[in-house]
Amino acid sequence: MEYLYIKSLHIIFITTWFAGLFYIIRLFIYYKEAEEKPEIEKQILLKQYKLMIKRLWYIITWPSAVLATLFAIWLLILQPAWLQMGWMQIKLGFVAALIAYHATCQIMYNQIEKGYLKYSSFALRIWNEVATIILFACVFLVVLKNAFGWIFGTVGIIGVSIFLMLGIKLYKNLRNKKSWEK
Repeated sequence: MEYLYIKSLHIIFITTWFAGLFYIIRLFIYYKEAEEKPEIEKQILLKQYKLMIKRLWYIITWPSAVLATLFAIWLLILQPAWLQMGWMQIKLGFVAALIAYHATCQIMYNQIEKGYLKYSSFALRIWNEVATIILFACVFLVVLKNAFGWIFGTVGIIGVSIFLMLGIKLYKNLRNKKSWEK
């Protein structure tokens, strides 16, 4: 019974962690695009986005990351045999990538706190999809475990990545076409 409660809490905080990561990048994009607005509009938007970013980052995203990690450790204490399984070892590799992704978002947050963001909105859109790829990989690994063929899994992740990048490129082209028509 304890296992099911801990697992439920882990899933809840993984969900809120990813929600925070997805939305923080969206706010970074809005912040970056606000830098190009006329001065009065720019100042109002940048101030509002900084506040929204700070609240999301420290009230939702960081606490969710910490709690998801603590509940994951608790699950591994309850099920230590998982550490010997290939799917879990690969998943932990993706978790390490997720932590590195989160740390990179912290660097971006720190830049915004200093009044600049060195990434373009296009680069941020691509960066946002990295979290999507990590999420897909982790979910499929956990659900399918050893039934997940290596070839199928690798091709699937590459396929999802290509699909996401094509979608970003299409969006950029449509957006450029719209602004050209104005």
